[in-house]
Amino acid sequence: MSVPLQIPIFPLGSVLFPAGRLHLRIFEPRYVEMTRACIAGNSVFGVALIRAGYEVGAPAVPCDVGCTARIVQWRETSPDRYELTAQGESVFRILRRSTAPGGLVMGEVDLVEPPDPLPVPLRHEAMGKLLADWLDQLGPGYFPGLRRLGDAAWLGYRIAELLPVTPERKQALLEQPDPLLVLDALERMLEQLRNPSDRD
Repeated sequence: MSVPLQIPIFPLGSVLFPAGRLHLRIFEPRYVEMTRACIAGNSVFGVALIRAGYEVGAPAVPCDVGCTARIVQWRETSPDRYELTAQGESVFRILRRSTAPGGLVMGEVDLVEPPDPLPVPLRHEAMGKLLADWLDQLGPGYFPGLRRLGDAAWLGYRIAELLPVTPERKQALLEQPDPLLVLDALERMLEQLRNPSDRD
C-alpha cells in the first residue's frame, strides 16, 4: 500500500495527463512560492481540474483526481514572475485537502498505480496513425519525447490532450483506469466530432 504524499495543488481550467506537457505563467505569490520550492527540491505539484471557482483569486475547489507535474524547464522573466514547462507524471486521488495561510491548496494524495503496458487493439489501429499524423503536423516541439504509439495508455492520453472536447470529458478519461475503455470512449468522441448530429 502506498504512503500518501503531501503536495501543493494547482487547480486549473484544463486537464493534465501523464507524460503530457503543461506551459504556465506564474505570477500569483502562492504559486511563485510553490514554483521556487519545486525547483529547489525537484519536487512535484498536483494539477487538478477546477470543480468550483476560478484560476485566479480565492482558492478554487479542485476535482479529486489529478496528475502530478514536475518542472522540466523554467525561467524567471522578472522578479516574482516565472514561465515554466512541467511534465505530467502520475495520476493521483486527493484524500484530504487544506488551504495554507497564503491561499495555496495542499492535498494529501494517493498515487494511482499506472496500468500495465497494453498493446493497442486492432480495432483502434487507425487511432495510432491519426495521432502520428497530428504529431507530424504539430512538429517536434509539441511532444519532444519518445512516441509510444503502440502503447494503449500513452496513445489514449495523447489523443485526449488534442481532442477539442470539454475539460469535463477529458477529466472523465483521466479518471478511467482501463486504457482500452479510454480508447473506446475516444473512438466515440472522434465519431461525434466527424458527425455532430450523433449522440451517445
